Amino acid sequence: MSAKTTLHFIRHGDAIPELGAAFDAATGYDVLGLSAKGRVQARALAARMAATTDLGAIYSSPTLRARETADAIAAATGLAVRLEPRVREVYLGSESVEHVAAQDRARIVKERLASLAVIAIRDGSWAAVPGVEAGSEVRARMLSAVDEIVAAHPDQHVAIVSHAGSINAYLASILGISRDFFFPIGNTSLNSVRIAEGRPLLLRLNDTAHLERGRWNADLEIDAPAQRGAASTPA
Repeated sequence: MSAKTTLHFIRHGDAIPELGAAFDAATGYDVLGLSAKGRVQARALAARMAATTDLGAIYSSPTLRARETADAIAAATGLAVRLEPRVREVYLGSESVEHVAAQDRARIVKERLASLAVIAIRDGSWAAVPGVEAGSEVRARMLSAVDEIVAAHPDQHVAIVSHAGSINAYLASILGISRDFFFPIGNTSLNSVRIAEGRPLLLRLNDTAHLERGRWNADLEIDAPAQRGAASTPA
């Protein structure tokens, strides 16, 4: 019988900056870690995975919000996190807010993220954004990373903590969808693909059951916004 590898693609937890949050103005949102809501989401996800999935490995985008989500899973499972730069988010041009007054930077970042979400859902890509990474390049690097991960982990379950745009692009490529962005993916959602003999099978999409009150998170305080997972925002 051929080996089967099950990949669990996970969008990082919420990282939308609270108004007044301080961060590196030159790099903006891209260096932010999880918000308070995102940390709750990550703990709920980690509890679910520890209880339900015999993980063999955890891979993560190097971006802080992804690493912190992966770290929560690692803490619950005893596994180490392996950084994989090819599962980083789509490059969406300069994130600098150096030209904006300090007290307005978090607001401007939130407004830009909302604008990017509108573009992605409307157009199915971010091609209209100046300086954006080409969708074909995102698909190629995601497929390359997946091929290597599958080869390294036969008959194992693997968590891959990534981002909304890159997960969309990968899933679109295996499903034969031309749009690089075809669904609004929730924070910490599970998107699982089983691969055998090079053939992918989509098992679940945008699963955020761990953000509903239940057996995996009975001891966590999860409010309604956390349950919704900020599904419409990119990155």
